[in-house]
Amino acid sequence: MKPVSNRLLAFITLCWLFSTSTVAQGSTNDFELWLKAFRVEARAAGISPATLHTALARVNQLQPKVISLDRKQPERLQSLKQYIETRICKTRIAIGRKMMDRYPTWLGRVERKYGVQKRFIVALWGIETNYGTYTGGFPVIQSLMTLAYDSRRSTYFRRELLNALHIIDAGHVGVSRMKGSWAGAMGQCQFMPSSFLHYAADGNGDNQIDIWGTIPDVLASTANYLRTVGWKDDQTWGRPVTVPETLDSSLLGLGTRLPLSRWQALGVRRSNGSTLPRRELEASLLMPDGRSGPGYLVYDNFRALLAWNRSNAFAIAVGTLSDRIAEEQK
Repeated sequence: MKPVSNRLLAFITLCWLFSTSTVAQGSTNDFELWLKAFRVEARAAGISPATLHTALARVNQLQPKVISLDRKQPERLQSLKQYIETRICKTRIAIGRKMMDRYPTWLGRVERKYGVQKRFIVALWGIETNYGTYTGGFPVIQSLMTLAYDSRRSTYFRRELLNALHIIDAGHVGVSRMKGSWAGAMGQCQFMPSSFLHYAADGNGDNQIDIWGTIPDVLASTANYLRTVGWKDDQTWGRPVTVPETLDSSLLGLGTRLPLSRWQALGVRRSNGSTLPRRELEASLLMPDGRSGPGYLVYDNFRALLAWNRSNAFAIAVGTLSDRIAEEQK
C-alpha cells in the first residue's frame, strides 16, 4: 500500500475538523425543522404555549462548548487516593461543620422526616457543589436542547429537555434561573430534570421547589432521594479497614456480602487495628486501588449512594466526608 503523503494527511485532517464543526453547529435548516417538530411534541406532552414561547424563544442555535464537553467523555481516570484528595480537604470539612451549625433546625426536621442522618445530607451537598457555591452556569434549556439535537444520547436528553420544560411549566423556577452543569444537572444538589420530578421536595412548605437558592428545599430533596432509594437510618455507610495479605481476592467486590463476624474471622479489622462491630450487618469489601491500596467494608447505605452516582469513589468520598464532619464536631 502506498504511504499517505503529509499533504494528503493534512487535507484529510482538515476535512475531518470541518465535518465535526458542521455536525456540532448543525445545519440551520435541519435545526429549525428539528425544533419545529420538538415544539409539536412538547405541546402534545402538555407543555403550555406560554412556557414554550418563554423557554425556546432565545434558543436559536446550538452550543459548541456543550458538544465539546460531551465528546471529551469519559474523564481522565483517577486513583481513589487522587479522587479523595481533590474533594476532601480541611476547608471543605470545616465548612461542612459550619453548615451543620448554621442550619440545625432545618437539618433536624429533614433528618426526622426522611430518616437520613444530617451529616450525610451535608456531605452530599459538599461533594456535589461545595455547599452550593459551584452549581454550574450553563442555561439548562440550551444545554439540553443542544445535547438532544446533537448527542451520542439524543433520546435521553430529549426526555430530559421535556422534563425541564415541565418543571418550568409547574412554576418551580424561571428559565433565566434554571442553570446547571453542561449536561443539565441542576441546582445545589445537581439533579437532572428527571430526578427533580421524582425526588425534589418542598422543604419550607411554600408549594414550590427551589433547589437553586432555597436551602430547606435542597436539604429535603437530598434526603428524599436517599430515603426513596433505600437509605437506612440505623446504619452508617461503611468504614475503612485493614485487610490481611492472605485474604482471597475473589471475596473483593460488591458481589460478595458477608456478615461482619465472618469478615472478622477472615482477619479484617478497623483501620486502627481494633475489632469490627459486633452487629451482624452484611458488608462487602472494596479495595478500589488494588491490594496495595486502602480497604473499605461497605453496607446497604453505600449502595444507596451508588444510586445517586454509580461510582465507588464518589460514594466513598461522601461517606468519608460525612465521617470527617462528625469528627470535627466532637
